[in-house]
Amino acid sequence: MKRLQQLFEGSAAIAEDNLGFLEDLYERFLRDPDSVDSSWRDKFRSIQDAAPELSGPRPPLPRDDDGSEIEATLRKQAAVDQLIYHYRTRGHQVADNNPLRLNPPTILKDLDPAYYGLTAQDLDRHFYVDILHHSRRLPLREILALLRQTYCESIGAEYMHIVDSDIKHWIQTRLENTRGRAFPEPESQTSLLRALTAAEGIERYLHRKYVGQKRFSLEGAESLIPLLDEVIERGSEQGVRELVIGMAHRGRLNVLINVLGKKPSSLFQEFEGTAANLPLASAGDVKYHMGFSSDILTRSGPVHVALAFNPSHLEIIDPVVEGSVRARQDRQAGNAENTVMAVLIHGDAAFAGQGVVMETLNMAETRAYTTGGTIHIVVNNQIGFTTSNPFDARSTLYCTDVANMVQAPVFHVNGDDPEAVLFVTRLAVDYRMRFNRDVVIDLICYRRHGHNEADEPAVTQPAMYRFIRQQPTVRRLYAERLIRAGVISAAQEKAMETDYQSALARDDIVSRPLIDAEGRFPKPSWTAYQNQLWTTPYDARMPLQKLKELAGRMLRLPTNFSLHPRAAAIVEGRRAMARGEQPMDWGFAENLAYASLLDGGHTIRFSGQDVGRGTFFHRHAILYDQNTGATCIPLQHLENAAPFRIYDSLLSEEGVLGFEYGYATSAPETLVIWEAQFGDFANNAQVVIDQFIASGESKWGRLCGLTLLLPHGYEGQGPEHSSARIERYLQLCAEQNMQVCIPTTPAQIYHLLRRQILRPYRRPLIVMTPKSLLRHKLAVSTLTELAEGTFRNIIGEIDPHDPAGISRAIVCAGKIYYDLLEARRKSGLSHIAILRVEQLYPFPDEAFTEVLSRYGNLKELVWCQEEPENQGAWHQIKHRFFGHLENRIALVYAGRPMCPAPAVGQFHRHLEEQKQLVQDALYGPAASHS
Repeated sequence: MKRLQQLFEGSAAIAEDNLGFLEDLYERFLRDPDSVDSSWRDKFRSIQDAAPELSGPRPPLPRDDDGSEIEATLRKQAAVDQLIYHYRTRGHQVADNNPLRLNPPTILKDLDPAYYGLTAQDLDRHFYVDILHHSRRLPLREILALLRQTYCESIGAEYMHIVDSDIKHWIQTRLENTRGRAFPEPESQTSLLRALTAAEGIERYLHRKYVGQKRFSLEGAESLIPLLDEVIERGSEQGVRELVIGMAHRGRLNVLINVLGKKPSSLFQEFEGTAANLPLASAGDVKYHMGFSSDILTRSGPVHVALAFNPSHLEIIDPVVEGSVRARQDRQAGNAENTVMAVLIHGDAAFAGQGVVMETLNMAETRAYTTGGTIHIVVNNQIGFTTSNPFDARSTLYCTDVANMVQAPVFHVNGDDPEAVLFVTRLAVDYRMRFNRDVVIDLICYRRHGHNEADEPAVTQPAMYRFIRQQPTVRRLYAERLIRAGVISAAQEKAMETDYQSALARDDIVSRPLIDAEGRFPKPSWTAYQNQLWTTPYDARMPLQKLKELAGRMLRLPTNFSLHPRAAAIVEGRRAMARGEQPMDWGFAENLAYASLLDGGHTIRFSGQDVGRGTFFHRHAILYDQNTGATCIPLQHLENAAPFRIYDSLLSEEGVLGFEYGYATSAPETLVIWEAQFGDFANNAQVVIDQFIASGESKWGRLCGLTLLLPHGYEGQGPEHSSARIERYLQLCAEQNMQVCIPTTPAQIYHLLRRQILRPYRRPLIVMTPKSLLRHKLAVSTLTELAEGTFRNIIGEIDPHDPAGISRAIVCAGKIYYDLLEARRKSGLSHIAILRVEQLYPFPDEAFTEVLSRYGNLKELVWCQEEPENQGAWHQIKHRFFGHLENRIALVYAGRPMCPAPAVGQFHRHLEEQKQLVQDALYGPAASHS
């Protein structure tokens, strides 16, 4: 005490009752000057400078038993500080935010004042606090009340794990200044009740009218509807003009009617089985997978809201929505991150259990995939998916704990307290718009029925459903609360319910008002791409001189840019190719395809693992200065060209491919490409391929021009680095839903990539790209082939053999062609023609007929492939040949025998098998074994 009095002698800055506070502050200053506010730091230093003898180590405080109260006071203050800290850190664990209240209250010693030595006598004692907008000194009783109201009632806030102090301080201020309360005006309270009336009303209407039909109702989680309504309104106030929602099936019909403004009659027709499929959708889908979009009027203007189509693979919609949002942002100028926003609605078990959630979260802060923050809403019905106990569904305390990996704040809120839901919604939207980062609302609720309305949940959850069946609905609870408060009368509450049911009966739109906002949002038009055929002609020409000019421009580097010697040799080789001094290789032709499209005004987006350099060291679209580490992307610096966006992706296939699919469905004028590091790795994204890429048009009428580059070819690298699983893609092919191609020359990849964007045809393109062919001496092309050619679906015999002497024709696809060609030339077998199928689907029947018609003396048609017989294209393509073969012509298979694995693991065995299948193709199985 005397030491502080000495320090502040003659200073008006101190009063007697501040000495305890200053003692603690000065102690912290002595330990670490940067730990105190700069104003106090300067004050302490100035006093030390004036009294140097006081700047040394502080002598120990007197002990309590010596009669001093200083240490006891400091201990009490430190105890209060610890108590405040633990309420902020762990208060969410004891929050009253579970509407079911099935378990006894959690007790934490960290939140017990007695644990820190505080007693009943301390309750009326004043302590210093850092709770903003409050007196600097408060009685402990008031401090505890404030902390419990803020952190332990209907909202449990997790934010102290965030590293950024500014973000933590911002959240803390928003929570503690208001004690976690929204304080809505009576008008807002009435609007809340009206939204809950709508949420409950549509479910009751459907339950009554369509008995026994599955609808995956929202009952028990009705607060989701006012939550989404507030997201739209609050976002609009802050500049959001487009909002894309992704959600699974629970509550989807409710959202369609009450948020997006779908006509009730349209939904009723789907229940009755009389609704027509969407245009282009040949198969259609169930009602609770369907998407929708509308222009919704808010107080701040129109907002375009889109609900993405979603399969039953639940969380797989997450990256698709993010990709769609990024495409919409890229179309806009200015602060696009804050004009287009993603909202993802999750189930509790799915959020914790499905790996694509983690992949999507991991993309949130990366250059290639950021969308400026996503609002995640977990509809937490506390039962997992069908019958599971929550603790069989995860190993974490909360279903939301995976979000901690991106330091997202999580607000666990009681779904039966609509005003608390309103508060966290406003907080979440404001957080996202201010910091452009992900935020999570954990809407703790329940499921009034089973997994679907025909299920009986009490079989596996008897205690929970005894409680639920006695639990009033959230609407009833809130209506009674407003009636008690005099905000509305019982008659008004009843009229609200009746009015909603009458509106449904009249087929009125029951959401916020919808408007025709045509032209207000930069939307792409898909009209030009509908009802087109893969044979639609297009202009593929590019003048030779123009190609040479582009080749020169795409090889320009900054002055003094130091390349790695291997990269420098490749660039020099490409300059020679551009001059026509040597044949061009794959990498040069591929990059030239991009340059020609960019020069023509077509934007390109390209992502995947190692795509900048290329896994097999062939692309070098991104170059690196060996001295500075700086990058150069020449294709981004073509004068007057469209944007070229290329990104080396994170180590994800499912999440990244889902993102690129979503992007492509919102950007028809952009060539969107995803490349797998090896074609086999697309296995990790099979859900995206099956549920979106192959069937999105058939189910939902969604066109998409996404291109997949999948390195494929048997070079003895083992089972997981050989096959891109051609058979899987071909098995999914029908109704011209996608294209599967295996180009074998640089000119072919050049024309194939250009064709994908130049034709008015937008369907996925699956390309089996090469590995060893990237530098094969025979796999070369000329500039003339690029300038004057086009993509050839079938390439016939290239050697000058007499067609009349051909008795055997080998049909193949991909790298095996060159093995067959070299072996035939070496053996001088002039009676064999080798034909390449460059497009396996849609199969080019006319071109194949024309090629075969040249060989009037054909006796055998051999399909040769590298893959095992039960894999590859054989079983998916052989029926294509039957209509082209006369009875005298035998159809023969040559390839590896059946095998469960795609390839063998031993290199010498691979060589033996490769040699054998080439011999079988050239001489026949019997001859080759004799």
